[in-house]
Parts: sequence; C-alpha cells; structure tokens
Amino acid sequence: MATLQETGLQQTGLQGNARDGHPAAAGQDAWRDEVATALLVLADGTVLEGFGFGATGEATGEVCFNTAMTGYQEILTDPSYLGQIVTFTFPHIGNVGVNDEDIESLSLAAGNGANGIIVHADLTEPANWRATRSLDSWLAARGIVGLSGIDTRALAIRVREKGMVNAVLAHDPQGRFDVEALKAKAAALPDMSGLDLVPAVTTAQRVSWDETSWVLGKGYGKRADVKRRVVAIDYGVKRNILRLLADRDCDVVVLPATASAADVLALDPDGIFLSNGPGDPAATAEYAVPVIRDLLESRVPLFGICFGHQLLGLAAGGRTIKMTQGHHGANHPVKDVTTSKVEIVSMNHGFAVDRESLPENVRETHVSLFDGSNCGIALTDRPAFSVQHHPEASPGPQDSHYLFDRFVEMIDRDRAERR
Repeated sequence: MATLQETGLQQTGLQGNARDGHPAAAGQDAWRDEVATALLVLADGTVLEGFGFGATGEATGEVCFNTAMTGYQEILTDPSYLGQIVTFTFPHIGNVGVNDEDIESLSLAAGNGANGIIVHADLTEPANWRATRSLDSWLAARGIVGLSGIDTRALAIRVREKGMVNAVLAHDPQGRFDVEALKAKAAALPDMSGLDLVPAVTTAQRVSWDETSWVLGKGYGKRADVKRRVVAIDYGVKRNILRLLADRDCDVVVLPATASAADVLALDPDGIFLSNGPGDPAATAEYAVPVIRDLLESRVPLFGICFGHQLLGLAAGGRTIKMTQGHHGANHPVKDVTTSKVEIVSMNHGFAVDRESLPENVRETHVSLFDGSNCGIALTDRPAFSVQHHPEASPGPQDSHYLFDRFVEMIDRDRAERR
C-alpha cells in the first residue's frame, strides 16, 4: 500500500482520534505505529492513509478543496457539493460543533450535500454556545464518511496542479481494507462531466417559503409583508438564498427542476430565480434550457446564481467548460465590471461559462480576479442576469448581498413599466 510519503504527499502533523483511543491524544508519538482506519484511494491508484470519523463504510466522489476558515456545516449541506468529497485546507474543522440552524439544503434529510469530508487535525469536542452535538456524531447520523490525519494542503496542491480527481473514501474502525478493490472502484467512477445530479437534490413538490435571515438572540424570522412574488426553480437551492429574497418582501415559491415554463408562469411571478446545484450544467440543460428560453421570452425578470448562472449562459447560446480545480472557498475576489468595485465572495463550482462563446446580446458583468474566468452575465435584450459566485454566502462575506437588491429593483422597474 502506497503511503503519503511514497506518493509525494507528506504526512506531517498526523494525529489520532482521541475517541478511538489513539495515543496521540496523550501527546505520544505512538500514532506512527497505529493502523489506518480510513483510506482515500484516488483514481490514479494513489492511496492516502489516515484515521476515520463520522460514518463507517465507503463514499465516492470527486475530490475538491475548500479554503474557507468557517462554515463547514453550511458547506457540507450545500446541495452543490453532491458528488464531491470536500478537503478543507483550514486545519481546525469541527471545533464549533454543529447545530440545527446552519443546514443549507432545502431538505433537512441526509444525502443532499457533500459525499465525504477530509480534514488535517483530529476533531475536538465542540466549544461554542450554539453547538447541539459534535461534528463526528452528526456526520455519522447523516452517513457522511470522514478522514483526518493527512496533509490536506499537500492534497490541495495535487488537485491544483493535476485537477480534481475521483476517489473512494473508506472508513473501517478495524482498519480492514481491500485496497485493490478500492483502486478498481475509484478508477471506474464516472467523470463529473456529463452527470446530471439535480434529480437527487431538487424538491419533489411545490414549496412556499417565508423564513427570513437569522438574527442574534432571535433566530430566523418570518416575512411580514408581501410586495413581489418570486418563483425559484430548484436545482439544489440553498436556504439562505430564499431567506434573502424573503427579507426583501418576496413571496417565494419553490418549484422542482422539472417544472415547465407553463408551471412557472401559471403562478404569475414578478420575478424568476434559477438556483445553484450540482453536476454538469450541460447535462441538466437538456431539459432545463428549453424551459429557461421560454421564460426569457415571457420577459419576466430573471436572476440566476452559480448553476443557475451556467444554465442561463447555455440558454443564451453560450457553452460551459470544466475547470481544472474549480473555485471553492469564501475568500475569492471578484470584480463587478459595471461598477468597477471589487468584492470578496463565496465560490463553489467546477464548471464555468466560456466567455468566448457568449453571443452579442450577452455582456459580461463580473470577472474572477484569481484567474480571469467569467463570473457574471446580463442579457441586453431581456431583463435577465446571473452570477457565478454565491452572493448569499452562508458561509462567507456579505459583499454581494446588493445583487438581491438589484434583482428586486429590476422587478419593480418592470412592474412600473407594465402598468
């Protein structure tokens, strides 16, 4: 079995798990003789050894890395991460535990977020007044496999240089693994390109949403007034997006990803929202793009985020491309070229709109200052715009909240012009 050292990934700072009785908890070096209780087996045959936590068994997916320093619960429950194993480059994950309020998937049930989690340091007991349980027990309850004890920054460098890679993450407290079978399984996993993962995360039925943003000492509120109706098409929507719309006096109705244009327009919306989601947008586009094109013809104001941005780009006549490492984190600089302002944003995507493919009636509105990739578009002949980043954050900075104001201002202008 190849070790981290043999594959060029240094296993520095490896620690055991105190609850599994690993001697590292007592400050000893005996962990060097410990049997690995978890393996990360990459599609190229690389095997990384560490210690397992969370659920036992196996998880499969595309390995990506996230540079956020906070908000791991929101990240793990973001439906956009379905099909992925998230590596956190920040070493201290789990120290604030989890709670019942920071879940971002529309469904509270398990299975609507990341497939697995990789961290550097051993999980500790939570030390936060909002915690209701430990990350370890929460992961086990949701069936999410975890691995600790490897150099996550070295793994991030591997992804950055060679691209996101499929892998199998296996956890057995007894350290019993059929490594060759895991290698074969990892090598046989389908590439993310061509995968339509939206059916696994979209709502099965119409949902009415009136919950507003969280306030210290009060928790989440309820929308008090209704000034606009927004229909959100759910490709894997995050709750905080819906809250920020409700904050702005929007009556939000969420429809499944398979909803037709007639279904949407029958609700007489003042605005239409295209949500974030997982997988390859070009695969989902087979049934989503015809609907979006019909909605654009209705001239109802439309706003898209992340996956919704990519679908709008495809509906407008552009194409999407697979990125090498993607963008995953809460510290990405993006320039709004319409105002020349730079904002720090949350990102989570492995595909991007190819600016070179955009037709003349589409203008670029936002650009990544990390790599120059497209991060926003607006149609010049329709009231429609979208951004690649996550202006709702959760987790992350609130620099981009203004985009929700821009959307409702577009709605209000449209309503005034229709009178």
